[in-house]
Formats: sequence, C-alpha cells, structure tokens
Amino acid sequence: MNRNRPKLSDRGQVAIEYIGFIPILLFVALCGIQLGWVAYVHQQAETAARTAARVEAHKGSGGVAAGQAAVRGGLGADISVTKDADTVTARVTIPVKSIIPGLNPDPATATAVMPNDDPKGP
Repeated sequence: MNRNRPKLSDRGQVAIEYIGFIPILLFVALCGIQLGWVAYVHQQAETAARTAARVEAHKGSGGVAAGQAAVRGGLGADISVTKDADTVTARVTIPVKSIIPGLNPDPATATAVMPNDDPKGP
C-alpha cells in the first residue's frame, strides 16, 4: 500500500446522484396526482348522474340543476336528462384536465337510470 498517494474523496457524489434522480421523482409524483385527479372527476360524474336522475324521477323536473349543484363548480359538467313513462336517464360528461404535458385523458362519463316516480308521467 502506497502511503504517499493522495486520498481520493467521494464527497459530493450523493448530491450529484440525487440531482439526476429528481426529475424521475417529480414525474412519478405528477403521475400519482394525475391518477388521483382522474379518479376524482369520474367520481364527480357518477355523483352528478345519480343526483340528476333521482331528482328528475322524484320531482319531475330540476334534475339538471340538481346534478350541477352536486359537483364542484369549475369542472364544467355537461348533464342531459331524458325520461319516458318508466325510467329517467341522466348522462354526465366532464372533461379531465391534464397536469402532465402531452397527456390527453378521455372525459369522464357516467349514466344513471332511475324508475320514473313522477305521478304526472313523462
């Protein structure tokens, strides 16, 4: 062993490796947040569809307004309600915004069907 050789230091190596790994960590975190947002918007669409169909079936009107009130304001839910003598159908579409550049997720859609309880009919 040569005692005159200068000692080499690994000092700073961990910092360099960490800096190289940060973009990967950020991308994984953004993917997790995006997945949570997609699930939230789908849940909101299902809630709006059930609420709109239930109110329209029970009261005979006001299903669209009830569906809009059941979801968070800025989501831009598109709600349509159709009914016949036996059933009320509510369809909801909500666009899913992306936080990851280049990702274009499909809109969240939900449909709910309830029996028509309105005594006045369709």
